[in-house]
Amino acid sequence: MTYVIAQPCVDVKDKACIDECPVDCIYEGERSLYIHPDECVDCGACEPVCPVEAIYYEDDVPDEWQQYYNANVEFFDDLGSPGGAAKLGNTGKDHPIIQALPPQNQDA
Repeated sequence: MTYVIAQPCVDVKDKACIDECPVDCIYEGERSLYIHPDECVDCGACEPVCPVEAIYYEDDVPDEWQQYYNANVEFFDDLGSPGGAAKLGNTGKDHPIIQALPPQNQDA
């Protein structure tokens, strides 16, 4: 099991979750953040600090954002398990689901 970052993070990337993550498993894409499903230890430290409430336990992702589970998993298909987001930095890419979204309102 793992946590999932959903649509409210797109074009916001507050990064408070990165500061709270004890295992450095939250990676940065161009427009969104992603939780590595194999590196996440399910501690839940990231969820309460997200100011836009974009992080959900995988079983609790709202129906409207269910595809974000796959986006978080598939984002790592070509990255593998780098073993820590800090050393990798911004990957400069996003999952196709996020790429296809129009710019998100950052005033929400």
